[in-house]
Amino acid sequence: MNRNIINRLAFGDVLRRNAKRFGDREAIVVFGELDREGLEKKLTYREADEKANQFANALIERGMKKGDRVAMIMGNSAEFVLCQFGAAKAGATVVPINPVITSRDIEYQLKHSESKFAVVDDIFLPKIKDILKNLGIDYIVVPISGNAEHETFKEFIKGMPKEEPEVEIWERDILEILYTSGTTALPKGVMLSHLNVIFGCLNATLDGAMIGFANPDAVATTLMPLFHCAQQAITYGVAIIPGGKTVVMRGFDPETLLRAIEKERITFTFMLPTMYRIILDMDLSNYDLSSWKYALYAMTPMDERTKRRLIEELGLTIMLGTGQTEAFPPTSIFRPEHQLEKEGNYWGTPCYFTEHAIMDDEGNLLSENQIGEIVLRGPNVMEGYLKNEEATAEASKYGWHHMGDLGFFDEDGLLKFVDRKKDMIKTGGENVPSIKVESVILAHPKVAEAAVIGLPHERWGEAVTAVVVPKDPSLTEDELIKYCKEHLAGFEVPKKVIFVSEMPKTATGKIQKYQLRERYEDLYKATK
Repeated sequence: MNRNIINRLAFGDVLRRNAKRFGDREAIVVFGELDREGLEKKLTYREADEKANQFANALIERGMKKGDRVAMIMGNSAEFVLCQFGAAKAGATVVPINPVITSRDIEYQLKHSESKFAVVDDIFLPKIKDILKNLGIDYIVVPISGNAEHETFKEFIKGMPKEEPEVEIWERDILEILYTSGTTALPKGVMLSHLNVIFGCLNATLDGAMIGFANPDAVATTLMPLFHCAQQAITYGVAIIPGGKTVVMRGFDPETLLRAIEKERITFTFMLPTMYRIILDMDLSNYDLSSWKYALYAMTPMDERTKRRLIEELGLTIMLGTGQTEAFPPTSIFRPEHQLEKEGNYWGTPCYFTEHAIMDDEGNLLSENQIGEIVLRGPNVMEGYLKNEEATAEASKYGWHHMGDLGFFDEDGLLKFVDRKKDMIKTGGENVPSIKVESVILAHPKVAEAAVIGLPHERWGEAVTAVVVPKDPSLTEDELIKYCKEHLAGFEVPKKVIFVSEMPKTATGKIQKYQLRERYEDLYKATK
């Protein structure tokens, strides 16, 4: 243990060291609906570290051992941050699960990860209570509704030692397992070590310091989902690691955000492009937004008009961050100086600890302006997929991590995204595998063929759209969408259904989705 504590790289140590360094500085503040009795509201670095230690000690007392999995079926809250740090200090592995997916999908992730304990927002408990009971998973709740009838986070840690438990933790120990939607019906569990997450966050810290937004004076939003790696990178890399403050909100509510910027003097926001457009279209004259200096967007590109308005009307410095679950973000940044100089879906330049290249299918690295698969390497790349050695090997061929995306480097060395090698749809910040939606639609008795594609949409980035050859001519769009709502999460349900008599196909019978995308690319422009 003495040797381990001397030179280890461990996620929980970040909070311990900052508690000593920054002490009574505010680390976490909640805003909006989270500001209620029964929830953590405002924490200094010292208080956050002590409560994380208490959670760690409570887990150990409850019987959790090093490497055991703690599921976090939660939305944003201060408790989420405390649980993630606390579980890390106990040597446990957290499994953040999107709480709005179907109960069947939650059950799969709990089983696949072999989770032994869970922290659940009480508002999500009704749909998974029986699942937890059947799987024998002990759990506590975070009383988001204020009416918890089960052991709460505060009750769980009450009376526990505030000192950190002595647990050997090594840099390659798995810190968290994040489930990616993948390109098949079953999601893959991405195993991220302490080293992976810390260096991913350090990409945000170091590149952010060079741009100017990551420092002890940073006040960054946490309003995108913390169960996604992107928001974790911002919360920890932009705010916590450099000793700044994060303002935690349950989600995006424009008026709540504007009040938070004014009251908490927020300097940095991370949102989807559509969220920025909503803000720009509001009457901002009654808000003091003078502290707001930096705006990061992600998931989808931003149109030039929105960029110019953010820069000219709000005086913001804007940038795009990219990455993926398998390579803890950010891996590249489309930097402020390039935003108005380059047109198209640029990813920009690699972050401090990341190396990018373009590769053909035979493993050869390509030159500028040659399109191939985007590959990368660095200490933020995952340890592998849980219980899936074949997929792990496939993703790491030729000594590089394969992102599954196509792109090229332009003459200035900037990375530009072209398309996905497989048909993942990115809608409203969520990843939707087309094959999963197709499998549901094809199970409908009145459907003969189906192809699901993502089409450009001003609000969602991409809209899930189904192209269907009906088996029964009486099938209607409303009937099929209603059917999908019964079997899929809300964000997975097609926004529209297009009925056709036949699909464009290759000689071998494969549906040519790119032709469908080209044919209907203006569908939502015509109907908005």
